[in-house]
Amino acid sequence: MNARTEPAEAEPDTIARPPLVRELLLVAGLFLVYKFGRQLATGHTGEAFHNAHRVWDLERAVHLPGEGSVQAVLLHGDTLVHIANTYYATVHFPITVGFLVWLYLRRPTHYVWARRVLAALTAAALVLHLTFPLAPPRMLAATGLVDTAQLYGPSVYGPPGSDHLSNQFAAMPSLHFGWALMVAIGLIAATRSRWRWLWLLHPLVTLLVIVGTANHYWLDSIAAGALLCLALAVIHLPHRTATTAGRTHEDLAPAEEHVLAGAGAGR
Repeated sequence: MNARTEPAEAEPDTIARPPLVRELLLVAGLFLVYKFGRQLATGHTGEAFHNAHRVWDLERAVHLPGEGSVQAVLLHGDTLVHIANTYYATVHFPITVGFLVWLYLRRPTHYVWARRVLAALTAAALVLHLTFPLAPPRMLAATGLVDTAQLYGPSVYGPPGSDHLSNQFAAMPSLHFGWALMVAIGLIAATRSRWRWLWLLHPLVTLLVIVGTANHYWLDSIAAGALLCLALAVIHLPHRTATTAGRTHEDLAPAEEHVLAGAGAGR
């Protein structure tokens, strides 16, 4: 008998794919709770600007680089700043949704883990939004920054006093950065390609965009990163089977390979 072994077929994740309708309702419900919850923080204009001055002064006291240095690069040309505004306005939600959909279809174990982490991060962010309203740097004259979205477009925000769709005083933490970082971490954990580390470019570009467009301070992203680290420390990725999705014969440990070879020789 031929002792040559065939590549081992990938086994499914240890967690079965959750029911689709339940997941759609759950994710939609979490999103609505977050959107309505943010509105509870509106009407705190004075406190939001007071906190903004405190954050700005703290960044200067600890010698963080000025947000203006990033914005100055964007303002070198209309095209670059327009791309940054478009990235801010259009990438955040679609790439996060696409990330969850791909995990749901291809990596159910990672999907359940990522959904829990994102829910925990968003819930923690909502608490901070309610307890620490913060005006973004584009609203604070002391920063010397301009509102690039209003000047160059596109803009997702209206005048703060009449904008009933979003809470513009919920700058800290930055969920733009927090979600982007989780997308990168989730895809690195769920895939095996040597190029998977390039997903870290997404949170890096997001960080430069949110700072350069004056929508967030550096500390907003630091706070989001800290909350994400806490969520990841509490919510662990469930253990998977020995041959996880996408694992090939070349990935097998030498001991496993020996066992398979012995089994093939005995047929």
